Amino acid sequence: MQINSIGSKAFSTFGISASGLGVHKLWLDAVADNVANINTIRATNQPAFQERFVLVENVEGGGVRTAGAAFGNAEGILVYNPNHALADENGMVRQPDINLSDQMVYMIEAQRAYQANAAVYERARAAYEAMLTIGRG
Repeated sequence: MQINSIGSKAFSTFGISASGLGVHKLWLDAVADNVANINTIRATNQPAFQERFVLVENVEGGGVRTAGAAFGNAEGILVYNPNHALADENGMVRQPDINLSDQMVYMIEAQRAYQANAAVYERARAAYEAMLTIGRG
């Protein structure tokens, strides 16, 4: 195998792992937003805060990209809280239907995937530097 072929594979590895880093960062941002709004209260005539999910698709030639977002249930959960300023005449308010345990699992998954992509990027960089050193020979 020639150095040019190896070099082009190393560069494609950079792009693939960088695309993974970007997608997993967006996933972490979505989870953080969901957790930050888990206790958001709205009036019963308004939609609840909707959990956000990042949609991802493969890129031809390698890598991934964000394809959009999906959102959870706008119905949320009706909770009895008669002392809240947004409570209706029955004392009800609307909260998001977001499970904190699920969000923590998503956060760990996204964090580990981000770390894995960062490690691949770093290993590709080290391999490319070694190729340059060999080439200078």
